[in-house]
Amino acid sequence: MENFRRSSRPKENNEFVFGIRAVIEAIKAGKDIESIYIQRGLTGEIIPELKGLLRETDIPVHNVPVEKLNRMTLKNHQGVIAVISAITFQKIEDIIPAIYEKGETPLILILDGITDVRNMGAIARTAACTGVHAIVVPAKNSAQINADAIKTSAGALFSIPVCRHQNLHKTALYLQECGLQIVACTEKTNDLIYAPDYTAPTAIVMGAEDEGISNEIMRMANYLAKIPMFGEIGSLNVSVSTGVILYEAIRQRTIS
Repeated sequence: MENFRRSSRPKENNEFVFGIRAVIEAIKAGKDIESIYIQRGLTGEIIPELKGLLRETDIPVHNVPVEKLNRMTLKNHQGVIAVISAITFQKIEDIIPAIYEKGETPLILILDGITDVRNMGAIARTAACTGVHAIVVPAKNSAQINADAIKTSAGALFSIPVCRHQNLHKTALYLQECGLQIVACTEKTNDLIYAPDYTAPTAIVMGAEDEGISNEIMRMANYLAKIPMFGEIGSLNVSVSTGVILYEAIRQRTIS
């Protein structure tokens, strides 16, 4: 996985770029932006330019009251603040061919609606320990890669590629076209996690604890698989569930 490893020198966490023109230039320069906060009802001559650029990117945009922006910084933000990501997001289209070129069998983790930063960090740590080639997250409705996430990951978020895409359904279809099977981990099935053959190229999908995996992903998945549960508690924390299914995949790959 050395080909995908980022520089060991991390970016400064929680770095802001504020001001309309400054944010526009940050986007044009290809800065890795975690999210952009725009004051509700903001108008001005260059606002259309900013919004036009944002339509061409996967950057999450939040329209918020000015009080929110004032809490983020006391400086003259002009109604726009960009949060610079602590990591460099990658594209899964660049990752998959490189895996095959190295003669490895892809193991990808898709996180559908995981919004808790500590769960994100814990999942990334487990993914790094199990040899996952990349984590795929949606541009919206996903946990920020911030200082808490990085700390909980024990630094794993600096070493494992994180791919952010606008449409997870299209990304999953791309993975299927590349020969990967999609395994959706869900309680909405009778089939256990031991049924799929994880020695094949695989993308495992984990959903949010409250809403689970989206219906679009569920319908196109090759396998639905659940973790067997006993006792009175009916569910596991999503980071624990991720560890359970990933280690089943590694068990199969190790003994094959």
